[in-house]
Amino acid sequence: MKNKKKQGIEVPKFIIYTAKTIQFVSTDWVAKFGAKIFTTPIKHKTPKRELQMDKNANQSKVFVPKIKKEVNVYQYGNSDKKILLVHGWSGRGTQLYKIADELLNKGYSTVSYDAPAHGKSGTKTTLMPEFIATNLELERLYGPFEFAIGHSLGGMALLNSVKRGLNIKKLVVIGSGDKIIDILHEFVKKLELKPIVAEKMRLLFEKRFGEPMENYAAHYAAKSVKIPTLVIHDKNDYEVPISCGINIHKHLENGTFFETEKLGHRKILGDDNVIKKTIEFINE
Repeated sequence: MKNKKKQGIEVPKFIIYTAKTIQFVSTDWVAKFGAKIFTTPIKHKTPKRELQMDKNANQSKVFVPKIKKEVNVYQYGNSDKKILLVHGWSGRGTQLYKIADELLNKGYSTVSYDAPAHGKSGTKTTLMPEFIATNLELERLYGPFEFAIGHSLGGMALLNSVKRGLNIKKLVVIGSGDKIIDILHEFVKKLELKPIVAEKMRLLFEKRFGEPMENYAAHYAAKSVKIPTLVIHDKNDYEVPISCGINIHKHLENGTFFETEKLGHRKILGDDNVIKKTIEFINE
């Protein structure tokens, strides 16, 4: 149990205390507070291991009309064979640097970005539909892409992007989440709030987007994905359980599942066997 706590994302104590205080007054109010926190990623300083990609990539600001937000884009390498890389929640466009470096060695170039409210991109809040809109806009501006690779929420967003028309030959999703309601319940649990708050948050988001949030569930999107898709997930991922990856794979028409062990949710991105499997898959 101790390992689970170490590998999970810790919620600051003052946020938990504030949430529990608001809940005592009104579950409707705390649902609004929770929704605000849920859509506000934590910005982390770029670690030293990612600085080479940050330095060598051609960076530019791109406006995404559909969401009326600007994102920071990284063009890494000069090959016409381009691969779209999408980071997860509280990540950065350089987070998949080790995969990107190996792709460059194999003759590819990559396009990645800091999602809205992440890294060097502006605004403070975001949600998966904005990742999807960005993916489709970058395809219009920088595509066509040969393949796409996404981690965590980035994997969910890519499955939904393919469902909505992203034209690629193959897809790789690593440590992807699945059901939106499960993610909300896990978030509410970390805030030490009542389960009803998760349901009220769901209703708030559905009112905002005008459709059921489960329309964005990864396994639901997977039903519409016909291209070869590699699902990679670690059995010791305590932030996103391996059951998510298994369920996504179950609903794919042309899916391959690769299980790892003792890598958790983030170390998996730098694992040599994971990178080797990814390269082999896209080169098959």
